[in-house]
Amino acid sequence: MSAEIGQFALILALLVSMVQSSLPMIGAAKGNSTWIALSRPSAILLFALIVLAFAALTQAFVTSDFSVATVFRNSHSAKPMLYKISGVWGNHEGSMLLWVLILTGFGAAVAGFGKNLPPTLQARVLSVQAMITLGFLAFLIFTSNPFERMFPAPLDGRDLNPLLQDPGLAFHPPMLYAGYVGFSIAFSFAVAALIEGKVDAAWARWVRPWTLAAWITLTAGIALGSWWAYYELGWGGWWFWDPVENVSFMPWLMGTALLHSAIVVEKRDSLKVWTILLAILTFSLSLIGTFIVRSGLLTSVHAFATDPERGLFILVLLAIAIGGSLLLFALRAPALTSGGLFSPISREGGLVLNNLLLTVATFVVFVGTLGPLLLEATGTKISVGTPYYNAVFVPLMVPLVAVMAVGPMMPWKRAELGAVLSRLKFAGFMTVVAVLVTAYLQDGGPVLAIAAIGFAAWLFVGALVEWAERVKLFRLPLADSLNRAIKLPRAAHGMTLAHAGMAVAIAGMTGSAAWKTEDIRITRPGETIEVAGYSYLFEGLKPVEGPNYRAEEGTFIITKDGEFIAKLTPQRRLYNVQNMPTTEAGIHTTGLEDLYVVVGDPDGRGGWTTRIYHEPLVPWIWAGCLIMVLGGTVSLSDRRLRVGAPVRSKRWQAKSGTGGLGAQA
Repeated sequence: MSAEIGQFALILALLVSMVQSSLPMIGAAKGNSTWIALSRPSAILLFALIVLAFAALTQAFVTSDFSVATVFRNSHSAKPMLYKISGVWGNHEGSMLLWVLILTGFGAAVAGFGKNLPPTLQARVLSVQAMITLGFLAFLIFTSNPFERMFPAPLDGRDLNPLLQDPGLAFHPPMLYAGYVGFSIAFSFAVAALIEGKVDAAWARWVRPWTLAAWITLTAGIALGSWWAYYELGWGGWWFWDPVENVSFMPWLMGTALLHSAIVVEKRDSLKVWTILLAILTFSLSLIGTFIVRSGLLTSVHAFATDPERGLFILVLLAIAIGGSLLLFALRAPALTSGGLFSPISREGGLVLNNLLLTVATFVVFVGTLGPLLLEATGTKISVGTPYYNAVFVPLMVPLVAVMAVGPMMPWKRAELGAVLSRLKFAGFMTVVAVLVTAYLQDGGPVLAIAAIGFAAWLFVGALVEWAERVKLFRLPLADSLNRAIKLPRAAHGMTLAHAGMAVAIAGMTGSAAWKTEDIRITRPGETIEVAGYSYLFEGLKPVEGPNYRAEEGTFIITKDGEFIAKLTPQRRLYNVQNMPTTEAGIHTTGLEDLYVVVGDPDGRGGWTTRIYHEPLVPWIWAGCLIMVLGGTVSLSDRRLRVGAPVRSKRWQAKSGTGGLGAQA
């Protein structure tokens, strides 16, 4: 019965989205307050209906209702409960329902927390959001029905892909989708602003928290995905420039540019047209990623669908959403007034350079991702991998990292570069120290890796120096500096954390890429392997029974200079239903490095293939991502960035008798 309830809820949601996407928009154009007022309750009702549908599908998975085709194809009665629940979105149909759930959730949040938005703007934003929802609901109902029944009901299911039966993959998709879909709100605000013909500081203040929330969750989602790939796939790598990885990375790059551009609109009333375009392009890249993953263009653990008809449906949605918004932009953007002027050497100038580099970097990834797919359609097959990105993408990051330390130190409108750099003398000194120490520890090479560590140090210390300048650390008594730090806006603390986190992640990426040691060989019980100064004693394998798999568990005793370091127990698993083997790496981390062991296939003569990796600084990658997420969260908690930010000042209204933007919420 739950499947029928879910199906009915989806159909009702389709009808509600039709109403929400049309009547409030018409009401805003005609000044009909009744139709305008429909936007908020319809957005909340739409979200409630999708919650009901999602709960119905979840119940079907939890209770192992194999009469539902989606459950039959992606679950099994012996599967642990965590993976029964994560199986809800571990497939095409369920993941699309999760997509729509998050999409309507953001719309309901604007309806619930955006009470200080001008009614016409809110109505238009929610109408545009409902238009997007309408398209995806139609796709879900007509091509990807998650509630399709099977008669007679099978006795058991086919199970979930064993690679997805992992805690990292249980939480990775919801976080990633929250980022993807969260940018839809910035898109809806951009389209609504084009329709109204008004972009100002208040608009930027309203857009920023939604964009920041999407950026935070997308950062967390990408980090979780790379962490899962690192420990689950057994390759000792965390990023492969895979097309499916790239389609999440492109919106992140463009969303980062959007975040910084919106600051210029808010503070200086400049870059309005550019910010609107960034909002459109960021969500457009999210939609393009959806098409790539679900069109059958790729075969990957991440790629859910291989039906060309579904791909064609999404392609039509893309054409309408992206083409329509860009056409509206072309027609209405020239009418938007430009803001104040500024010198190239200024904070605005630094943010413009930041945007330029991020946009070009996005284009580089776009070409590397879509180019081979388009050429393959013409019969030409090429491979684009790490060498391409190292040669084209990485050089763009060098000036970006340099500017990230300098930009926040610059005043608005005009700055003296010499004066700014003089305030970064300590950062420059620490950069030299970091380079010299790294060169000494790594015997002088590789030179580019040592330089990258220097840039990471420059950014990290530069972020701390900028924060110290704000609180006048060492220039005032410590108690006064502490008081200034307490009163400092949370967004300032958040920026420091985010930039410092990026520096830590860069150091981790550099260490992992440049100084990684790998040893692959056939190993027999009792043998010892020496890797990067550590001794790995292989004691052998023993059988292990899991809830829905059988495994062979190896034991490795790690010592250094005769001193015990760790005991690692990597596994070779064979899942019962799909008869699919997987590897579970044994990993010991010290915070500065990872010791990583994988057991592979037997050689038939008493030995097993073993892969041992020494991964310097790799834990810093996820530590840096965590610090960035923390920084974004601290910024989002800033009083000035609460949703609906500008509100009408009662005192101002009493004096003027008219509406206006006054005190901040």
